[in-house]
Amino acid sequence: MTSSYQQQLDAKVERISAQFAEFNPPSLEVFNSPEQNFRMRAEFRIWHTEDDMFYAMFERDADEQKQVVEIKDFPIADKSINTLMPVLLNELKSQKILSHRLFEVHFLATLKGEMLVSLVYRCPLDAEWETAAKALSAKLNIKIFGRSRGQKVILTDDYVVEELKVFDRSYQYKQIESSFTQPNAQVCQKMLEWACNAAQQSDKDLLELYCGNGNFTLPLSTRFNRVLATELAKSSVYAAQWNIEKNAIENIQVARLSAEEFTQAYNGEREFRRLEEAGIDMSSYDFDTVFVDPPRAGIDDETLKLLQRFERIIYISCNPDTLHDNLKTLLQSHKIVKFALFDQFPYTHHVESGILLEKI
Repeated sequence: MTSSYQQQLDAKVERISAQFAEFNPPSLEVFNSPEQNFRMRAEFRIWHTEDDMFYAMFERDADEQKQVVEIKDFPIADKSINTLMPVLLNELKSQKILSHRLFEVHFLATLKGEMLVSLVYRCPLDAEWETAAKALSAKLNIKIFGRSRGQKVILTDDYVVEELKVFDRSYQYKQIESSFTQPNAQVCQKMLEWACNAAQQSDKDLLELYCGNGNFTLPLSTRFNRVLATELAKSSVYAAQWNIEKNAIENIQVARLSAEEFTQAYNGEREFRRLEEAGIDMSSYDFDTVFVDPPRAGIDDETLKLLQRFERIIYISCNPDTLHDNLKTLLQSHKIVKFALFDQFPYTHHVESGILLEKI
């Protein structure tokens, strides 16, 4: 396992180094992952036979036909998920109300030790199901969440609270069942520390676009006078506000705007009632740094123009291709000062990258 992990990591380093060589970046900082038990999320189909059921995934054979593969354990998932998998399956099998037309099981674990299990069905969930699921939740000391078409049954919570350590401080994060969270928590902690080091210490303010649940926002707030963070998804904004309050951080404001909308507001092209309702006075900020962690599609042209106005840009990317494309614009005004690779997704071709840019 060690040799295969190192080989795939070396291949990623070689590929990313070659892809960005034309920009003459500094030496690539490489942050590896644990080789096993690194994923905090796992999702499985439930495959029913005449007298049994099991966790399943699919793989394609030589003829590109899907083949069902029984999953008895999942070494890349957190140890708590692997421990729970057989126990939960036996409990589900023993109660027809819980196993009938069960379609998928999703696990969401935390380094802190909390566990949320989502049971997805192809039939409506009734009071009898709810009673049985509550009893199972108490027996296994886990949170259970039921879902079927057009129906969500929250027995206690639809979230877990994660705890991530950044240098000598721990942060609490609400992670909602259906919202995006970083799947590799141990690499995520390395990303947060790298971002804080890239930010250094400033007496000015930080703008963050695409803030999600505040994953980077919270630790970065220690490096700046104030932070204005933007996010469009309501559930993520709600989680970010909860996280800010839970961690007793007082220098962050969150605006429910897309990056495109923020650009329009910042340029004075549009007024948004959402800013007024949140008590945000954009003119009161003195930004010198912008932090971005965009979706796979990268950053739109107008937002790129906005970024070019900042002294420093910290860019976390889950897609090297769109990062490479965006850099063609950003390097007209900035230079690369730091360059990092985070192996967030071992044994796949996916990587997370980090770039610090400073104005020329």
